[in-house]
Amino acid sequence: MAYIVSLLTAAGSLVGSAVAAASACPASAPLSCQSTGTIQNTCCTEAQGQILQVQFWDSSPATGPANSWTIHGLWPDNCDGTYKSTCDSSRAYTDISCTLKNRGATDILNYMETYWKDYQGNDESFCCYTNYQAEDELVDFLNTTITLFKDLPTYQWLSNAGIAPSSSKTYTNAAITSALKAKFGATPILTCTSGELNQIQYAFNTYGSVAHGNFVPVNPTGTSGNCPKTGIKYLPKDISTTPTADEGSCG
Repeated sequence: MAYIVSLLTAAGSLVGSAVAAASACPASAPLSCQSTGTIQNTCCTEAQGQILQVQFWDSSPATGPANSWTIHGLWPDNCDGTYKSTCDSSRAYTDISCTLKNRGATDILNYMETYWKDYQGNDESFCCYTNYQAEDELVDFLNTTITLFKDLPTYQWLSNAGIAPSSSKTYTNAAITSALKAKFGATPILTCTSGELNQIQYAFNTYGSVAHGNFVPVNPTGTSGNCPKTGIKYLPKDISTTPTADEGSCG
């Protein structure tokens, strides 16, 4: 599959400085969004410190396996829930599949072809490198997003709580939220379209950089869902409607 996307990458830290060599981060580096003082090193504490891992449930046209949610992206928000688009639009990757093949990251590509077919994301949190090479942040960003997604098995968590896709049954917001919060450790953001659950966001703060730090589940700030209190549909995927992939070619 050829991923023709515009990946707007940051040329520096999240506050827009030049690509920097990250020094060793002290053990006392604060958790993002939890410090009241000025951030001294944005390579060690994210200025855009509310990180959202976003998952999709596309029932028709279906995307991904029938028993798994899929990746929408990993988004750095400001601590109040606002966000900026990018700090350097001059660096845009437009064919991710070829980039990954050329860098030997076929394991990432193979996973994306199943669980992340329509790439969305913002790798502005991946800006601090020693001996930076072009596209370093792309591979790190994709790998971090996939690793985080694997730790958030939404379908299994819901299934274990008796919440499974159904053409006839509906669920309450409280039941879905409770099932996910029990496993995740914080309140997720539920998004519905016409009463159908189709997106879940998990919010984190981080110790250290997003690329190499530790993620801490948090209740989201400045962002909320729109699902009704009752009657939420969680429809089975109609796999027969899955779009055919365009394999594309690399020059």
